[in-house]
Amino acid sequence: MSEERKEHKPMGGSGRGHGPGGPGMIMPGEKAKDFKGSLRRLIRYLQPRRVQLIFIFFMAILSTVFSIYSPLKLGEATTTLFEGIVGMAKGIPGAKINFDAISQILLFVGLLYIFSALFGYVQQYLMAGVAQKVVLDMRSQINSKLSRLPLKYFDSRTHGEVLSRATNDVDNISTTLQQSLTQLITSIVTIVGVIVMMLTISPWLTLITIVTLPLSILVVKGVASRSQKYFIGQQKSLGDLNGHVEEMYTGHNIIKAFGREDESMTHFNQINEKLYQSGWKAQFLSGMIMPLMSFVSNIGYVLVCVVGGVFVINKTITIGNVQAFIQYTRQFSMPIAQTANIANVIQSTIASAERVFELLDEEEEIPELENAKTIQYPQGAVQFEHVKFGYKEDAILIEDMNIDVKPGQTIAIVGPTGAGKTTLINLLMRFYELNEGAIKIDGVNIAEMKRGDLRSKFGMVLQDTWLFNGTIFDNIAYGREGATEKDVMDASKAAHADHFIRTLPEGYKTVLNEEASNISQGQKQLLTIARAILADPAILILDEATSSVDTRTEIYIQKAMNDLMKGRTSFVIAHRLSTIRDADLILVMNHGSVIEKGNHEELLKQNGFYADLYNSQFTGGSIQHVG
Repeated sequence: MSEERKEHKPMGGSGRGHGPGGPGMIMPGEKAKDFKGSLRRLIRYLQPRRVQLIFIFFMAILSTVFSIYSPLKLGEATTTLFEGIVGMAKGIPGAKINFDAISQILLFVGLLYIFSALFGYVQQYLMAGVAQKVVLDMRSQINSKLSRLPLKYFDSRTHGEVLSRATNDVDNISTTLQQSLTQLITSIVTIVGVIVMMLTISPWLTLITIVTLPLSILVVKGVASRSQKYFIGQQKSLGDLNGHVEEMYTGHNIIKAFGREDESMTHFNQINEKLYQSGWKAQFLSGMIMPLMSFVSNIGYVLVCVVGGVFVINKTITIGNVQAFIQYTRQFSMPIAQTANIANVIQSTIASAERVFELLDEEEEIPELENAKTIQYPQGAVQFEHVKFGYKEDAILIEDMNIDVKPGQTIAIVGPTGAGKTTLINLLMRFYELNEGAIKIDGVNIAEMKRGDLRSKFGMVLQDTWLFNGTIFDNIAYGREGATEKDVMDASKAAHADHFIRTLPEGYKTVLNEEASNISQGQKQLLTIARAILADPAILILDEATSSVDTRTEIYIQKAMNDLMKGRTSFVIAHRLSTIRDADLILVMNHGSVIEKGNHEELLKQNGFYADLYNSQFTGGSIQHVG
């Protein structure tokens, strides 16, 4: 790939971690640039399921209301029990504990809790379905979008960034929709319901409870602000540690070869120590929040007990109401903490949604023509007519290129790094659109063909091999749909890969790992050549296909490739000029232009750029890299 278009950007992602509040709290995440706009767009994904959402909301309210009402009824049982005991202690005639009334109250409370749990289960079940359907739609859109994005999009971003948007960010949205949204509804209903219930019991006790709330907020804010910098340091050190471990693992052989184990361990220990220092401080401070909040809430708890006791003595309220109120004070602080926590989660979620929407809004490939032309029997004639192209509008790489290739010719493309050799191939396969001019195959403008139909006419063998996690048979059969076992084996024999495949323990059923590192680089190249032979294309593109194999195997492969190239138009990107002497036409490129063309002998006689490149490889002159 040409260096002009490579523009690496840092990998991003929105994830979740333990924040200043410990396991239950979440650090403020990345904030959205357009919170309202992205929120409205995310809500549009929920609109088709608004009936389910209304039902979920109704279930959440019922579950919470039943849960809130239960302490008040339990208080009645306590009051009935207390009055019976006091009456018996005072010797009041006929005084006794009314176990029938208590039993009825407890049965009623039990039913309340059962219904609360049932409604909560239905709510979670429905919300899980809604959340997964939303992310199903979102993932389908992303997958469809990725197939329509031009190659320049992927060339200008790291793979990790694209994957992060398609996986981490969508998972973040899924988790929030499934958990935090219903939790937010429940928390708000709980706060409102508890305040109402407390006010019905005693406005004075309610005032005492609410007065302690600002103190809790101050405690949380004070500790969180101090722990924030340590969490940031922890995340940075964790990223550094992961990067170092991955680098050391992938470069394990190099580290061993150069004896750099001690330096590697020293660097690891330094990062690990930073992570330890940031980690324990962050976790210690975040762990202080719950004890401090408990301390503040216990102060309010004590005040409620003391004042409530006075009210009971004065017969202002019953002892059962005091017990219910104490339960409500316990219920009051938790949803407030949850609501504050969810606010941070939603910030992070909208930021994730915004990143997904940015991907979905990217400029797509030019739509294909409805009445696209096809080439039923391709001959392999290729013409470049006044082609102008640049990866950026203000940086034109190819200016007025004209090439006429006859069917069956072998075209070699040579030139220094960045000359535009690979760019030429990318344009030929329509990975990029031209600024001006046209490229024609058998007289048909490729811009008037469907991309899939166009690319089916080509077979590619690149210097950088690509094999997927699967069997060797599947990797070769990838070249042609419906290929039989005999087809695959014949292609393997033609590429001189059959012998080494049969020496493997599982033969053609050998499973390649994710990086295909369980076979050698040369063997990987043989498999890609076999795949190209199986495809039986009209036009071949070879990017120094034999550069990774030994000299003897290269001779065999070259013979097989020569047989394969007979009667086919072939484009060969040459790095070693000795491999292209027999080419019908050699295009010498520099700075995006074809500066010389002809066969090997003609170009040597010109004693120009090609001759200088060729001689530098064999005479030890001023060597220029031509890869």
